[in-house]
Amino acid sequence: MSEKSGKCNCGAVAFKATPKNGDVGVCHCSKCRRMAAGPFFALDCGDTVKFESEESVGVYNSSEWAERGFCKQCGSVLFWRTKDRAVNIVSVDAFDDPIDLTLDHEVFIDEKPGYYSFAEKAKQMTGQECFEQFAKSSE
Repeated sequence: MSEKSGKCNCGAVAFKATPKNGDVGVCHCSKCRRMAAGPFFALDCGDTVKFESEESVGVYNSSEWAERGFCKQCGSVLFWRTKDRAVNIVSVDAFDDPIDLTLDHEVFIDEKPGYYSFAEKAKQMTGQECFEQFAKSSE
C-alpha cells in the first residue's frame, strides 16, 4: 500500500504513514474503548508514521511497553504504539482519503461488551492470544 496522509479533527496534528495493507483491526479492550469512546478501528502502519510536528501530539503511557497518542488541541485519538515506535496502530478515521478496507480481525474479544456486534465476520482473538502473538513477533 502507498503512503497516505492524515490528521486529527482540528488539523493541529498532521502525519504520513504507509499502512501494511487494508486490513482493519478492531480493539475491544477497556482502555481503547475509554479513549476512543467505543471500539478502536485501526491500521497497522509498522514504523512508517511521520508527523509534520509532534508539538500537538499528546502521549499517554498506557503500559510498560506501549503508549496511546491523541491531539492535545481537539482530543482526537490517533494511535496505539509500542514505546520503541516499531509498531504503530493508527486510527482508520485519521486518514484523509478513503482507503479500500476490510474488517480483518478483532482483538480483546473477551473484553467486548454485549451491547454491540459487527455484521462482518473477522478473526477474533482474546487479550491473551493478542499478547502471545506480539511475543512471537518480537522473538
